[in-house]
Amino acid sequence: MITRILPLLRNPATRRKWLVLGSAALIGAGLVVRWGFGAIDLWAALMVAAAVLAGADIAWRALQALRIHHLSIELLVTIAAIGALIIGEYWEAAAVTFLFMLGAWLEARTLRQTRGALADLLKAAPQLATVIRDGQPVEVAASAVRPGETVLVRAGQRIPVDGEVMEGNAAVSEAAITGEPIPAEKAPGARVYAGTIAENGLLRIRATGVGADTTLARIIRRVEEAQEERAPSQRMIERFAQWYTPAIMVLALGAWVVTQDVRLALTLMVVACPGALVISTPVSIIAGIGRAARSGILIKGGQHLENAGRIDMLALDKTGTLTEGRPSLVEVLPLAGIDRAELLHWAAIAESGSDHPLGRPIVAAARAEAEIPPPEAVEELAGMGLVVRHAGRRIAAGNRRLFDRLGIAFDAAAEAALTGLLARGRTPVIVALDGRAVGILGLSDQPRPSAAPAIARLREAGIQRIAMLTGDQPQAARAIAADLDIDEVHAGLMPEDKLRLIRAFQAEGRHVAMIGDGINDAPALAAADTSIAMGAAGSDVAIEAADIALMANDLGKLPEAVAISRATLSNMRQNLVIALLTVAGLLAGVFSGDIHMAEGMLVHQLSVLVVILNGMRLLRRPRALRKRGARERGNMAAKERTSPVDA
Repeated sequence: MITRILPLLRNPATRRKWLVLGSAALIGAGLVVRWGFGAIDLWAALMVAAAVLAGADIAWRALQALRIHHLSIELLVTIAAIGALIIGEYWEAAAVTFLFMLGAWLEARTLRQTRGALADLLKAAPQLATVIRDGQPVEVAASAVRPGETVLVRAGQRIPVDGEVMEGNAAVSEAAITGEPIPAEKAPGARVYAGTIAENGLLRIRATGVGADTTLARIIRRVEEAQEERAPSQRMIERFAQWYTPAIMVLALGAWVVTQDVRLALTLMVVACPGALVISTPVSIIAGIGRAARSGILIKGGQHLENAGRIDMLALDKTGTLTEGRPSLVEVLPLAGIDRAELLHWAAIAESGSDHPLGRPIVAAARAEAEIPPPEAVEELAGMGLVVRHAGRRIAAGNRRLFDRLGIAFDAAAEAALTGLLARGRTPVIVALDGRAVGILGLSDQPRPSAAPAIARLREAGIQRIAMLTGDQPQAARAIAADLDIDEVHAGLMPEDKLRLIRAFQAEGRHVAMIGDGINDAPALAAADTSIAMGAAGSDVAIEAADIALMANDLGKLPEAVAISRATLSNMRQNLVIALLTVAGLLAGVFSGDIHMAEGMLVHQLSVLVVILNGMRLLRRPRALRKRGARERGNMAAKERTSPVDA
């Protein structure tokens, strides 16, 4: 029996529950014997027993804190309870320890709900997987799947691994990863993530990430770390509490010296406990980070949550951030001495040495006509382009800055072709062969459907200054900016130019957030007050490096992240006001003689619960945000349905 009970009592929540129940039973029995039978001595004994039962755990925690030279709230309560027993205030001692223990138990229960987002993520992790071994489906533990194995996923099942679809089609709900409620269609070649649900169809998936090496596992680790990381305001309050607690002890001692009233001194120690103050910040941060995680927004920790709440300027990269990042090749302009097919061939050889979004449509178009050999040597110049070697030829492909750097001259025909492309809002890729410009390719990228609504919502949220920072040509950048109502455009930038601009904005007193996805954005992202990565699902680097990672390629998550951060900051301020007003009111009540020890502890514990419940409000998605999201999704769906007719 004892061997079964002891492990249960080692769990703090379980132990506190039984101590609360035991103390309540003793207090109840004491009240019965006093008011029912007039047995004062037995009543006193039961009150002392109740105080010792509940107070032993409190005193033990106070002693543990003292060992690390920390004067804790438990020490104040322990001194007050012991003092009450010494002066014969048995009821006060029993009531104070019982209420404190009851509050601690309720606090632990409600805080568990605050961490519910993490629990939801853990539930999303499937335990079993069906793999094909020796041609037969075999059910194994999800963690036992070997990379490269084929995993079978039927309709209604959670996908157990990260992987690539080999066969089959299905609508897959990725809400656990991206927060996006609309299922994504998956076909051969598409990436899928552990924890998502195949709502129909049958998928054969090649496993690429298993167990701890999945996107879901990385998200869980990130949320765990983020919820434990202390925000600056939290650290400040903890430092304040370290001085506050001994100050209260000195105040209580001074009150006793001046008034010779022991009850007043003990009551002061009880009512001035900074419990609500200490918990006011972490409960808001845990709830805010959890709320964001449920929407597919990973915030790195309390400090970054606070920073995001203070953003008053946003800088955005263009290609792949404001636009789809899938530019299409719309014009091929060969110059003298070369035809269209040759120009496309040489350009594709150069671009096949890079994974830049502008290079992909060029390579795809060329491969549709002929086989493209890989280059033998590649030199990538960030923000400019590529210089490669193939079959003894030197090929350059990039923007005008690359050609200025290489000293390649432009004749009148090349200048005219370039000017015409820029006037039409195209992004030009100039191609040179052995030091001579041989043609220009014109590409066009489309803004993301979510970009314009997101920009409008950010402005409504008070972020009036929104700037586009891009290495693209000014004409192409202005064309996209005009579509999105962005009036500040900085184009033709090198990575160091973006960095210089971010620092210039900060020197103006701006709190700048930067969102980008390319290597050339890395310095600016590092310098920004808040760095944001988009489409981070499946990207270890984005999840680890960015202050905020939007798991989906949806700019609509950006205003939601800002809204959650600001709501969290507001919630923290509300909690601080509740905590400070409670302590101030109780102190006033003590000095006026209207508040006694048990009443003070009851109000104090109620204030702790009010602070926790107020923090838990953050777990709900704001109603206005829900309505707006539904309205925008409806508008986008209607636009997609009508666009073919309009075209």
